[in-house]
This record gives sequence, structure tokens and C-alpha cells, in this order.
Amino acid sequence: MIQANCRARFTAADFDFIVRTLSTTPRDEVSLVRLLTEPDTRDQVLDHERLVAAILSHNGHLAISPQCYFYILARYVLRQDGLDDRQLCDYVGSLLDQFSRTAQLLAPGESAAGAPATALPARGGVTYLSDLLLALQTASAQQAFLLRTHVGNSALFFTGIFREAIDRRSQRRGAPDCAFYEEIGRTNFHAAARHEVARRCGLSEVLDLLAAQFRAIRLALNKLADRLLNLDDDPAVGAGLALIV
Repeated sequence: MIQANCRARFTAADFDFIVRTLSTTPRDEVSLVRLLTEPDTRDQVLDHERLVAAILSHNGHLAISPQCYFYILARYVLRQDGLDDRQLCDYVGSLLDQFSRTAQLLAPGESAAGAPATALPARGGVTYLSDLLLALQTASAQQAFLLRTHVGNSALFFTGIFREAIDRRSQRRGAPDCAFYEEIGRTNFHAAARHEVARRCGLSEVLDLLAAQFRAIRLALNKLADRLLNLDDDPAVGAGLALIV
């Protein structure tokens, strides 16, 4: 289950990168270290556009965690489109972090090796969104929450990062378009937000926001994919498009 916790998972290397990027003198370094220990001031520091520039201009391996990388970039594009809620940015950053790993293209309950831990239907080793929606009919309450959030997360990730591929499939093969998956994602986030597990995990508010702003978030992720990321060129991630047909 994805949590809105990117900032809580920053590493020492992440804070070192932030301090080195933003400081110009040793005194600046001391002040930044102090500021980063306070949540409110830390959030203001993380909004600095110099961090985005440092990430985008770095050609080699960047020694920061995926959660730091995706939070900073997600925060940047979401704020540009007027989506300023930090918990939302945390959730979207965590979603990008987890779905950029091949194992996360599996349904909840499946192992990385592909062996299902629960009785979810699958075809050829791949679980489709249509399979997940069918599984809702016989799922327990907790399984239903996990299925609904996974459907919403999958719909947002693939329409956000692979919009062009979805458009091509729709035009050439008559497959569903982005609007279809937007509605699926919005509906399932909305239902998940009202679940007891969401209330217990403090996710009700952010899931409601994901439902209400699904299209705006998707469009912001389109910009992120077009300008800043190379996930669309990764065959391992691209194979996950099978999830949406």
C-alpha cells in the first residue's frame, strides 16, 4: 500500500545533497542543517527551484534516494499547476517511486517472482485492471480497499507517464482512451477514501484529493514525463502497459 511519506523517508545522502546544492558558504551549511530539522522550514527549503535545477542538470549518477528525486520533481510540476498540497505531493512522489520498480507493476498480494499470494485472477502471469475490478465482487473489505487503491494508483501512473502510448493504442486498436482510465481511477480513489483502512492510515483526505483532482494531477504528470523523466524509454516499465488493456 502506498503511503504519503516521501519526506519521512529522506536519507542522510538526500540531506547532504540539499545542503551542498543550496549553500554557498560554511555558515550557510550550518544554517541549512538546522532548518532541515524543523518540518515547516524543511518544507520551504525543499521547494527551492535550485534543487530541481540540480537534479535536471546532473548527467551522471545522482546520489540521492528515489523518494527524494521523485518528491522534488512531483512537487515542482504539481505546484506549477496550482496543486500545492504537500501530502498530495508526498503521495504522488511515493507512487512514482514504487511504480517505477518492476515489482510494483504486479497486483497487491503478488510476489516479485509472480506467484500470487492471494486468489486474484491473472492471465499469462499478468494481472489486468479488468481482473482487479472483477475481483472486487468477491473481495473482503480490506482486500477491496487494497484493490481500489491499486486500481487508482495504476490508472494515475499509466495515464500520467504513458499518455502517448495509451493514445496510440486507442487510435490504432480502438482501446480505451485516457478519459476512460481517468474515470476508473477517480471512482476507485473516491471509494477507497471512504474505507475504514483509509481513515485508520490517515489517507482519507489525500485519496479524496486524488479523486477530485485526478485529471489535473494526470496532466501535471504528463508534463513531468514529457520534459523531465525517461520512464517511457524503459522496456521493463513499459511492459506494465499490459496492466491497462
